[in-house]
Amino acid sequence: MPQTIAEKILSAHAGHDVSAGEIVVAGVDFTMGQDGTSMMIIDELASLGAARVFDPARFAMVLDHSTPSPVAGTSRIHTKMRQAAEKYGSLLYDIGEGICHQLLPEHGHVLPGDLVVGADSHTCTYGALNAAATGLGSTDLAAAAYTGKLWFKVPETMRLTCRGALPEGVYSKDLILHLVGDIGADGATYRSVEFVGEAIAALSVDARFTVCNMAVEMGAKFGIMEADAKTLAWIKGRSPREPRPTMADDGARYVEVREYDVSDLGPQIAKPHTVDNVAPVGEVEGTPIQQGVIGTCTNGRVEDFEAAVNVLAGRRVDRRTRLICVPSSKAVLIEIIERGIHRALLDAGAVFVTPGCGPCVGSHAGVPGDYENVISTANRNFLGRMGNPEGVSIYLASPATVAASAIEGRIADPRKYL
Repeated sequence: MPQTIAEKILSAHAGHDVSAGEIVVAGVDFTMGQDGTSMMIIDELASLGAARVFDPARFAMVLDHSTPSPVAGTSRIHTKMRQAAEKYGSLLYDIGEGICHQLLPEHGHVLPGDLVVGADSHTCTYGALNAAATGLGSTDLAAAAYTGKLWFKVPETMRLTCRGALPEGVYSKDLILHLVGDIGADGATYRSVEFVGEAIAALSVDARFTVCNMAVEMGAKFGIMEADAKTLAWIKGRSPREPRPTMADDGARYVEVREYDVSDLGPQIAKPHTVDNVAPVGEVEGTPIQQGVIGTCTNGRVEDFEAAVNVLAGRRVDRRTRLICVPSSKAVLIEIIERGIHRALLDAGAVFVTPGCGPCVGSHAGVPGDYENVISTANRNFLGRMGNPEGVSIYLASPATVAASAIEGRIADPRKYL
């Protein structure tokens, strides 16, 4: 029977052919928890009586949500994670290393054809590398870390074909916001979404991470792209394992197929307080903002800061507006320093915080004030998401749109600055 990418990957890991709707037990290639979820993972491993994990080299804990620690309670969590990593011999990425969803691909823990689970909802990011990756609860993650296996319901698959070429000033963030706005926050619930078409093929691997990162914002279990020459070049030298590029078969069954022509797409904005509340930037252009954020696991990579600098070149952030930049990893920070991007952003009036999640979850740096408007490259804009529910409105946009808005102190179309 012809299979989708998700069905093929789950078949390979279950040891027999599977199809949508089946319940299977499959071996996993990698497991991960972060400092918001690892406490429960550690406790659950203890309750299972686990003296070990299935493979210490394939279980990582990442300190990224609240780093460096802002309060004593978080410091206790970090200490417990360090002690658990020592006990199990597992991987630990400590403060300042970066965000889990940047670090796992950077360090070669994810390859095409892999099945990866993480105790973080945006684990679907790794689909950009042709992996079936999904977020799940801490209890399930503990079971996977202990046994190396987990049960899955094989998801039905949607195929989204993106035709044409993105115009100047329009980026992968605009593309995924447009798709989420069209499909809706629950339009792909427990489905695997395959992103294909020449518009996807034209994206850099970093830009593909942005798209797959937000697949969960339409409810998807997996967001997966095909492995091409760009993918294989990006992963080269990162891992001693052989990649297993996986393509859908001709005649594979899709629960839904949609096509989009992105040639006339403009900059997009997700308005408060849901990610699928998407509109062209012109609909909210001129809305005052007090804070801008460039970073997070969605848009904290080198090309994201480069796009911001292209807009900010020779200009400054409005004096009434703060622009906070958060590299997704130490490696990203080093590269933007070496290329002069970091200095250009500082000269424009931006400030930097430690590589990690930064203001996204509102657990430490960059919490907005009461009744402020924030424009961010993050993936969620729920009320209270950034740590203050008191009237804060969060708008989601591309790094270029955030940079243009920071210049004007109000939401702006970046194309005028290119």
